Amino acid sequence: MGGSYSATSLSRISTAKSDGNSDCALAGNIPWLRAPGGIDLRNLFADYIRKLPIDLRTYLLPFIYGLFGGLAAVAFQKGASIIFSMFWEKPSQQMPPGAFAFFSLATILAASIFAGLILTFVSRDAAGSGIPQVKVAFWRDFGFMPAKVVIAKFFAGAISIGGGCSLGREGPTVHIAGALASNIAGWLGIAKQGRRPALLSGAAAGLAAAFNTPLSAITFVLEEIIEDLNNRGFLAQVLIASVTATFVCHIFLGDNPAFVIPSIGHFSGILYLLVIPTAGLAALAGVAFQKGTLIWRDKIKRIKRIPFFLKPAVGATMNWILGISVFFSIAKIGVFGLGYGDLEKMFYGDISGPQAGILVIAKLAATTAVYAWGGAGGIFSPTLFFGAAIGLVFTDFCGLVLHLQVNDRIALTVAGMSACLGAVVRAPITSILIVFEMTHQFSFVPLLMIGTIASQAVSRALCHTNFYSEIIERDGIQLERHMPPRSLVSLQNRPVSTLANFSPIFASSTDGEELERLCAEHPYQQFPLVINGQLIGLIDRNKILSSQSPKIAVEPAESIPAHSTIREAVAKMVENSMSLLVVLSTTENTPIGIVTLHDVLRLQNQLSDAASL
Repeated sequence: MGGSYSATSLSRISTAKSDGNSDCALAGNIPWLRAPGGIDLRNLFADYIRKLPIDLRTYLLPFIYGLFGGLAAVAFQKGASIIFSMFWEKPSQQMPPGAFAFFSLATILAASIFAGLILTFVSRDAAGSGIPQVKVAFWRDFGFMPAKVVIAKFFAGAISIGGGCSLGREGPTVHIAGALASNIAGWLGIAKQGRRPALLSGAAAGLAAAFNTPLSAITFVLEEIIEDLNNRGFLAQVLIASVTATFVCHIFLGDNPAFVIPSIGHFSGILYLLVIPTAGLAALAGVAFQKGTLIWRDKIKRIKRIPFFLKPAVGATMNWILGISVFFSIAKIGVFGLGYGDLEKMFYGDISGPQAGILVIAKLAATTAVYAWGGAGGIFSPTLFFGAAIGLVFTDFCGLVLHLQVNDRIALTVAGMSACLGAVVRAPITSILIVFEMTHQFSFVPLLMIGTIASQAVSRALCHTNFYSEIIERDGIQLERHMPPRSLVSLQNRPVSTLANFSPIFASSTDGEELERLCAEHPYQQFPLVINGQLIGLIDRNKILSSQSPKIAVEPAESIPAHSTIREAVAKMVENSMSLLVVLSTTENTPIGIVTLHDVLRLQNQLSDAASL
């Protein structure tokens, strides 16, 4: 399997004590981890796990991660729901509209400021969805996430969503459960370098419990975090964690689907054609949301005059203006919080097409504002809302010229949900499965499949990558440098910048004494000569050490732009019999790094090792 990691090899428990592992050392000093008599429960559990047969240990650990991940997901969902019910659902029904307007403004501002303080003083990494952070932690940090992220994300997320901010709970749940599993692994003695299986299992458990969707939780971590549906190394552990978390969800929340919608038997055959424009429009909304949110987010990050803890309040204020305007116009509060109440009403015909149009415009703008200004919440729920509302609007429009039944209305609404989500997260299998599992109606699946094809076509034509990966790119993280190539072709097509050394040692003159000092400090065979930002040539180590002249001869050097592929770099090395190329900046054409034949061979060996797992 190209590029697949072995879960077993990554989950070996370190036999070393807590040296070099601050989490383990800290956990050993926590009073509630000590039994009466001073027995260190953490070391006791770690020793017990370590003595188990490796096969049993491999399947017991994901059960533990799934259990605690499911409990965390249930607690998070309950907390956000209780807050929203107390401060939004009941007041909107019981208070006069004017009083509710002032009460809701105070609520959303207080919630966003409180959440901003938590993010500022506990962990700024807890802002946003959480799925980009999980992906970065998996690949770059070997699955390690600090414990403070769990605390910050849990309280900031529950307060933000329950307090009325137009964000989703699914991304935060993935973040919380994944980070919690990573820390549980640390408490059980697993070194920081071996926590990828824990993080992935926790992430799957979080999504499974958040939506009551175990199958799509499995496909999501494979499609989005690992980016390899063929990966079998983690499949068993992710499956166990997902199923365990789903059972926890059933115990505390029941086994009902996420959305209870009317059962439909058959729908009109023309829907197989109408689903294509429905999915296309839903995908366009998703693309607009992605581009608008991330461009605005970049600009807001550069604003320094507003304190970090107040930034979420700015987005929340915009959210309130949009939401309260909708409340006064159509008496709906779907722009606040998850919006699931109004989303279910769309299925039952309690919201008309024009009302859905008002809601989707306001909801999209509100979510864009809240997320761009640093709110702690996800995008799953909002994108489902966008797609459902667009599906309903389009169905009502088609109903002016076509005779569509109630079942047709529901089917296109559901298809819009899947299409918009799929366009934003770029995980087509997950977008089909998750909507199917949320509705428990198999009759939707053919429509969802057709809609997914259409939405993926629109998304891939207008966006070069998905929402989460674009956030990682815009934050300056080159994740591909940490990810194994999937095949020889993908390796050759990677930009040479993913392989290059951007901290090279350049010579700055041909002076013999200076170059001898350079050789004494560094063991390299060749040194690029760069004077005033311009590449002059190469100086060979042997010539430096054997020359009697005060000036060392310079050999010709070959260079390559940073955006060139590894295939082009290797071809240039072979053509010119060179083992080193100087990498040039694509904008200023100045030397910024080097790439060697040794770098290429090392990456090819990495590909061979990964394929053998």
